[in-house]
Amino acid sequence: MLEHGASSRNQNARANKIDWVNPVFSFSEGLRYSLNPAHHIFCAREKDMATQARPEGKARTYGENIESDLASRFLRVVEVAAIASARTMGQGERKLSDEVATEAMRKTMDSIPMRGTIVIGEGERDEAPMLYIGEKVGAEFPDGTEVPEVDIAVDPLEGTNLCATGAPGSITVLAASERGGLLNAPDCYMEKIVVGPSCKDAVYIDAPVSHNLKNIARRLDRDVEDLVVMVLDRPRHEKLIGDIRAAGARIRLIGDGDLSAGIAAAVIGTGVHAVMGSGGAPEGVITAAAVRCLNGYMLGRLVVKPEQEERLERMGIKDKNRIYEAEDLAPGKQLIFAATGVTDGALMKGVRFFGEGTRTSSVIMTLRTGKVRFVESIHLEKSPDFKVRFS
Repeated sequence: MLEHGASSRNQNARANKIDWVNPVFSFSEGLRYSLNPAHHIFCAREKDMATQARPEGKARTYGENIESDLASRFLRVVEVAAIASARTMGQGERKLSDEVATEAMRKTMDSIPMRGTIVIGEGERDEAPMLYIGEKVGAEFPDGTEVPEVDIAVDPLEGTNLCATGAPGSITVLAASERGGLLNAPDCYMEKIVVGPSCKDAVYIDAPVSHNLKNIARRLDRDVEDLVVMVLDRPRHEKLIGDIRAAGARIRLIGDGDLSAGIAAAVIGTGVHAVMGSGGAPEGVITAAAVRCLNGYMLGRLVVKPEQEERLERMGIKDKNRIYEAEDLAPGKQLIFAATGVTDGALMKGVRFFGEGTRTSSVIMTLRTGKVRFVESIHLEKSPDFKVRFS
């Protein structure tokens, strides 16, 4: 059952030449639903019928629930960016890969009815041609219908080197919330620890590595030797890696993509039990949005160089030594996290090109509505004899 008013909204959107996509909802196992019958097949795999009838009364207005109204639209944003960057995979042009993803993401955002503000993007206005911090994105309804105010954090291509070399783990990703729901983090490093729901309040940034690992093992009812910790393979992590090995835990070193690693640590069954080390602070905010949707646990603290302190003050960050939890980094009451695989990874397959179109693998999460969806999309070419394969 669609929510009250969905039909009239669709008619209004068509009249206003805005490509309306109905709010994504759940289906029984294996059911395929076409968001756009001509070009786009949406496959949602969930066990139970989860659509709920809205109580009789006044229909909600567009934008009141940004998770329902915008989640499927942001899914399209990361899909389009992934397809664009996947065309450059393996060409060794990391800058080109990032540029095409950014351009595709920016163009698609301007088709979404919203007043969006980029709070985390490709840099300052004088550093990036588009998706810079503070840039306004989105579209208005021609008839003046109100659109929601949305804060957006983007990483158009996480793992540019991975895409350029064809290595696994490159993704396009964004997080969105109501206004004020995402921390405007400076472009500096952030110390991070990410663990799953079972290990909430069991780790501390200033605690010895061995102490944190013992607590994680205790919460997971296993030995320290059974744990796997993901760490970025960087010279700055030499001591951290030595401490983890000395404690007896195993390590999975990654060349790029600590955002994807954070998601893996917050989910049971991935074989990753924690992420430790420092990575980008902007990526930390996007990770925090995903961690909140997954009910995981995250701690972060900015690593600030002396020349960056003035910028922190301008951004309103007064305590550079503050230890943040996920709720501090992404405090929004409504959160959307969307990512699409560019190259094959642990959670999502990379983009596949075939004669009749393109296939993408994505994940989209929402906080208030409590949904985690893995979405396989087939984007069909306009040809009279196209064929669709599900296996």
